[in-house]
Amino acid sequence: MLLRRIPYRDTVIVYIDFAELRKAGILQLLEGAKTSEDPDYQSFVRKINFDYRQDLDAAMVGFASNGKYMLVRGRFDWKSLRSYALSSGGICVPAMCKMAGSTPERRISFFPIQTGLMALAVSTEEAAAVHISESPSGPPETVPDAPVWISVPGALLKSGENLPTGTKMFAHGMEKAEKVTLSFVPEGNRLAAKLEVRCQNPQDAIEVSSQLASATLTLKQMLEREHQTPGPADLAGVLAGGSFRSEGQVVYGYWPMERIFVQTMLGAS
Repeated sequence: MLLRRIPYRDTVIVYIDFAELRKAGILQLLEGAKTSEDPDYQSFVRKINFDYRQDLDAAMVGFASNGKYMLVRGRFDWKSLRSYALSSGGICVPAMCKMAGSTPERRISFFPIQTGLMALAVSTEEAAAVHISESPSGPPETVPDAPVWISVPGALLKSGENLPTGTKMFAHGMEKAEKVTLSFVPEGNRLAAKLEVRCQNPQDAIEVSSQLASATLTLKQMLEREHQTPGPADLAGVLAGGSFRSEGQVVYGYWPMERIFVQTMLGAS
């Protein structure tokens, strides 16, 4: 199981199934995104003969306090990757390559786990990718059946720092959560965001569900007072359309969204 390789204690995990998004016609929403237009990115993909639009199948990224840990599945030109690391002043011994990033705290390391599976780390550690080299024993973690999902430890929601405007009131409502998972799935011509909040007990789940519903109502009332009618591309409009329910120790949330909203959030043109 890929997730068990990521150092995921107090770590935000993001998973993207690029192959599934490609089949669903959603990957095209990234075509005009700022990342794909960035000159450094264009130079990088030319040097290693890799383009996520056709060569990348899936990626799992762990955002930890000391860096990012990634498992990337796709079609790689390992010879070009090795040459790129060496030409950038890095070293490769024997299969792991290590090189400096754009800043002193960005040390890049990577190696092939299998032909089509790469372990990659960007960290203050010179060879942080070694932490992804083995899968610990034990039962596998349960993950959403969705092409895109994000898993956040409950403790990280308590500060509310670095959250988009309009989302902090929702994060505050989930302070009693042990774990929060947000997944994105295609639904016909639209998309949907599905929330799963795991709590310590049913009473906490009822309270979290009530707080999320209250935050949604507050947002709707605020928009009405200011005579605002957010469009399908606005975050406030999406958040105001949320619904919630609790079952046992788990809270479920649901937000329908249009594809234009995804394009806007990605910074696509």
